[in-house]
Amino acid sequence: MKIRDLDLGDFPVLLAPLEDITDVSYRLICKEQGADMVYTEFVSSDGLIRDAHKSLRKLVTLEAERPVGIQIFGADLDSMVEAARYAESANPDVIDINWGCPVKKVVSKGAGSGILKDIPKMIRITEAVVKAVNLPVTVKTRLGWDETDKPIVEVAERLQDVGIEAITIHGRTRSQLYSGVADWTLIGRVKDNQRMRIPVIGNGDISSPEHVVNAKNRYGVDGVMIGRAAIGNPWLFASVKQFMAEGTIPTEPTLTVRAKTALRHLETAIEYKGERTALVEMRKFYSGYFKGVPHFKTHKMQLITSLNVEEIKSILADLASIES
Repeated sequence: MKIRDLDLGDFPVLLAPLEDITDVSYRLICKEQGADMVYTEFVSSDGLIRDAHKSLRKLVTLEAERPVGIQIFGADLDSMVEAARYAESANPDVIDINWGCPVKKVVSKGAGSGILKDIPKMIRITEAVVKAVNLPVTVKTRLGWDETDKPIVEVAERLQDVGIEAITIHGRTRSQLYSGVADWTLIGRVKDNQRMRIPVIGNGDISSPEHVVNAKNRYGVDGVMIGRAAIGNPWLFASVKQFMAEGTIPTEPTLTVRAKTALRHLETAIEYKGERTALVEMRKFYSGYFKGVPHFKTHKMQLITSLNVEEIKSILADLASIES
């Protein structure tokens, strides 16, 4: 699968952009485990053009994580164009536009999946961003606004016609948020559309190697993007790769591996985000890192309540020393 000249292999598995999740520290870990491409947390166009510290920090990428995409969101054409140019100056491999976030505070401003109520505006902004930068522009979106309004087949065509070079489709409407089951049949219809020339990447409910193979074989997508299932489970990428190559699934990582990975993740996050932010955001990962570990509840409560970095490091070091 290629995004312009960027070759991602025969069937790439990508790490989805996730707010307060896919910072540089976690992207590096997922890359080590086999993610073919990673994305930044989504970056506010308004925040970028105001030089907001949080937005600027999200532009930090490293050579070791390439290929990497910077994802931007917003609802104002001029702001999105300026933000895209700003993001391009950070030298990612791709600029991705978020037309899919269902969170109320984003949607209420007409950004994210809020744009699905105004498809002509969606197309205008996308076309303007494509024309403003030299890098490939891609889009991540949803099937539509609700069950009665799912125009993704036509929308994908129109986005392609204004110059995007790949599209990722989450198999839910905005109204569904993350409830129910992702509908991959419409993603398959986009891929089956003979007018489509660009890669179609499927997203939604991908949580196992078997899901990936089913998406490939049943719906014909060019690749898949993994989101929530990857939180605290970077080993999912390695499992997918081994299953696709050999038909086998590797053994679960030992407790020592889990704890050492969490500790390295924390230390890198502190380096790039600062101690307090890293400690708070790491709380979202511990359940995934230690899923299925017996008697973990006591450790978990300590990990998610403490704001003392040395205490957290000590707990993780103790876990790493336990024989699995």
